[in-house]
Amino acid sequence: MAISKEKKAELVKKFGKSEKDTGATEVQIAILTEEINELTEHLKFHIHDFHSKRGLLMKVGKRRSLLDYLKANDIASYRETIDKLGIRK
Repeated sequence: MAISKEKKAELVKKFGKSEKDTGATEVQIAILTEEINELTEHLKFHIHDFHSKRGLLMKVGKRRSLLDYLKANDIASYRETIDKLGIRK
């Protein structure tokens, strides 16, 4: 259920400062959001897949931590990132 290399490269290019900037907080949030969306779709059909559900909850928690960090350090980038990704807050 991992995202494809092409999709990840596209997200890095869109949210990173360069094409190899995978460590930027915005890039990590974008990748986690894509994985969360895929897992959510998977769990709509496989309701009793509890291992994937646990993985989803861990990814949501990690994204929340990264969003809190970004909000504390760069509020403008935080607002821009949640607007681009369609995350509500």
